[in-house]
Amino acid sequence: MHYSAFVRGLMLAGSLVFFLGCQETTPPVAGDTPSPDESVVAPPTEEESPSPETPEAPTETSATEISATAFGIAELGMTLGDLKAALPDATFEVQSPFIVDFDAIAVSQDGEVQFYILYLAGDTFDDTGVIQGMLTESPTYQTAEGIGPGSSIADAEAVYGNAIVAYNTENESREYVRFEQHPANNLAFGTGSGPEAGIYPDVDAPYRETEEYRPDATIQSAMIICLTDDCTAPE
Repeated sequence: MHYSAFVRGLMLAGSLVFFLGCQETTPPVAGDTPSPDESVVAPPTEEESPSPETPEAPTETSATEISATAFGIAELGMTLGDLKAALPDATFEVQSPFIVDFDAIAVSQDGEVQFYILYLAGDTFDDTGVIQGMLTESPTYQTAEGIGPGSSIADAEAVYGNAIVAYNTENESREYVRFEQHPANNLAFGTGSGPEAGIYPDVDAPYRETEEYRPDATIQSAMIICLTDDCTAPE
């Protein structure tokens, strides 16, 4: 299954249109010349130069951390066979159908589903299949900032900035929330089916979004997908 077919399937399902919107930033261009009204700061003298700091040792990724590239040790781009080898005690069970246009393989440990591997409905997914998308509903899985399924939108907003909640009746009314400083542009936070979190204006349209949400609204799922040719998440 080619990655573009997988992403195209998500686009048709409507899952990407919302949470990829408003995520692009313009990087600084190397060699830009300051405009005349900009201050030019002289480089520090030898006496003023800060002393070099000892680099911090890299921290070990948690076995249940949600990142742009992985759920713990389950990484986008690895094969199902690789994941089975990395999780010898886990069970892998096909869920078909799972959501519109997609089937899934449920990955469970100790009788609890940890996450789902997504693939196009009607396809087969064997040990050579490359993982291009994963979804979790387990509160055990959280971002480095402690946000994941079960987190309140209010708590997530305190971490990531202003929240916008949206759903589309043409996408099974699946509702998502994105934030001003969203942790990754290929990470989606689901809030349910229908207007479960948002408080929407009375508009007769299939797509609706709002910055108002119910005080008790929570994130119910997290999904990451591959967007690149080599199936690694963009930085």
